[in-house]
Amino acid sequence: MATLFIADLHLCTEEPAITAGFLRFLAGEARQADALYILGDLFEAWIGDDDPNPLHGQIAIALRSLVDSGVPCYFIHGNRDFLLGKGFARQSGMTLLPQEKVLELYGQRVLIMHGDTLCTDDVGYQAFRAKVHQPWLQKLFLALPLYLRKRIAAKMRAGSKSSNSVKDMAIMDVNAQTVLHTLERHRVQHLIHGHTHRPAVHQLNANGEPAFRYVLGAWHTEGSMIKVAPEGIELIAFPF
Repeated sequence: MATLFIADLHLCTEEPAITAGFLRFLAGEARQADALYILGDLFEAWIGDDDPNPLHGQIAIALRSLVDSGVPCYFIHGNRDFLLGKGFARQSGMTLLPQEKVLELYGQRVLIMHGDTLCTDDVGYQAFRAKVHQPWLQKLFLALPLYLRKRIAAKMRAGSKSSNSVKDMAIMDVNAQTVLHTLERHRVQHLIHGHTHRPAVHQLNANGEPAFRYVLGAWHTEGSMIKVAPEGIELIAFPF
């Protein structure tokens, strides 16, 4: 009896080992779970549900197989795949969740999110995020021809990579006060997120009691998951 959480796989055709590792995970460990939650950046980029990339279909089939086996799968958008829509959700069997969700798991209230909204010291990124999450702009982008969307996405990724290369690493991590306010706003003692690619378990105090922030690792050279069970919450790294 356990619920599993993963994030930041950044699946793309250029990294077949990560895809293979994820497919093995879906066919193995995930089949024993009560549920699987994917906390964003499942894909390196997402320019629309109509993108015919064969990788997307392959992943949709594998996720649907997991769901059909009796393991529900839930998805929170990341900063790379925030345009993933209802079409892919239907195809894969995933349930789309809001950017912040409180779960009741084995007697614990657990808040889950992608994590980018916690990085409030990165003012430039937060301004960019607010802009690209405007529904009218997303609708306009998705109405463009596929080849134009690909060009725009490639240019944006290159710009992001260049910008991040000169930023202080501390700026791209979470803001401690924002974390505290988020825990207290939801009145929870447990927070699970990804985004920062800095796997760890952090202890702090919130709501007048000990609290814990669990950070998922990115799937660069190994897998990363958080297992929530009646016995507790565990951060686990495992080989592909």
